[in-house]
Amino acid sequence: MPAIGGVKLATAAAGIRYKGRTDVLLAVMDKGTAVAGVFTRSKCPSAPVEWCRSKLGRGGSSKAGFARALVVNSGNANAFTGKTGRAATTLTADIAAKALGCSPGEVFLASTGVIGEPLDASKFDGVLGAMAEKVAPGDWMNAARAIMTTDTFPKVATATVRLGKARVTINGMAKGAGMIAPDMATMLAFVFTDAPIAHAALQSLLKSAVEDTFNAVTIDGDTSTSDTLLAFATGAAAASGAPKINRASDPRLKAFTKAFRALLADLAEQVARDGEGARKLVEIIVDGAVSKASARRIAMSVANSPLVKTAIAGEDANWGRVVMAVGKAGEPANRDKLAISFNGIRVASRGARDPSYDEAAVSAAMKHPKIQIKIALGLGKGRDRVLTCDLTKEYVAINGDYRS
Repeated sequence: MPAIGGVKLATAAAGIRYKGRTDVLLAVMDKGTAVAGVFTRSKCPSAPVEWCRSKLGRGGSSKAGFARALVVNSGNANAFTGKTGRAATTLTADIAAKALGCSPGEVFLASTGVIGEPLDASKFDGVLGAMAEKVAPGDWMNAARAIMTTDTFPKVATATVRLGKARVTINGMAKGAGMIAPDMATMLAFVFTDAPIAHAALQSLLKSAVEDTFNAVTIDGDTSTSDTLLAFATGAAAASGAPKINRASDPRLKAFTKAFRALLADLAEQVARDGEGARKLVEIIVDGAVSKASARRIAMSVANSPLVKTAIAGEDANWGRVVMAVGKAGEPANRDKLAISFNGIRVASRGARDPSYDEAAVSAAMKHPKIQIKIALGLGKGRDRVLTCDLTKEYVAINGDYRS
């Protein structure tokens, strides 16, 4: 992972929940860094989600849309914590702002972990000050590790692309393995670039890019209270000739937009691969639907079906469960036009088992670490794709023991 001009990082152990591991990330950005964000649509959002929303252009503040710092903690979501939670966000931002010499309104926050337990933000006092003194470019892997909870590996991605006469870099990190059914974001994800992109353009780009990346992933059908995806553009590449971008529709942004979306797609796939207890990545493609929106709803119905997911865990190409999930989605479907394939092998067509069905070939295909389920509806031109994973006994064990 390369350094990003205008971004410095530090991690530390504050003892929020975990023993003997880092659990706090501090990212410090140069003055003038633009910020954009998308968040959970949960009606029970965390205090950090509400804090970030309030700093992204509401209230007419001259500093809205700009960021100097990001503070992330793992182990405690600071969600469903009432006035105590709101006070914790204020205290955290105040401590960070004092350490960095900026306004609390330029400090963005994210928390992940247990819901309903008060976050003792006083633990950041002294810790953030020490981190501010040691921030440095480039330590992206340790940064990604600091925000992990039940993740089994740090999730990072990078891309380099030309913008005008300059080469600009995009780095991203994400965490999430359970309680993943994003609705405007993923559990936690952060993207940084040295491209000079204004807040409004960055916000438009992010909102568009998330729909077919993070919002097309589900692990267990449960949308987190903490879903946060923030993007930061420092503008440091302007010194190398990168033009200032004020509109997402600017034709000079075409290559950057493609790379940005590919990076989000990479991170989203890593989240799906690391689903709690997962052994298989599952790609579900629906085509021939009456619309893209209809295809998405059908794909999500299949992706969130415990029966489909457990069949995949058992390496059983049980297309009957796929038929069930298509039928319950509430979208137009015709049983007698339906065709289903597993890893390119058609198992069902025209309302029955495919005439060329070969149990041995399908069983061998189901042993692959990636399973593709393709559903052809034969009704129209609508098409969509979502990612999920299988559902194993380990998922139950992880979540049954989460607080104990």
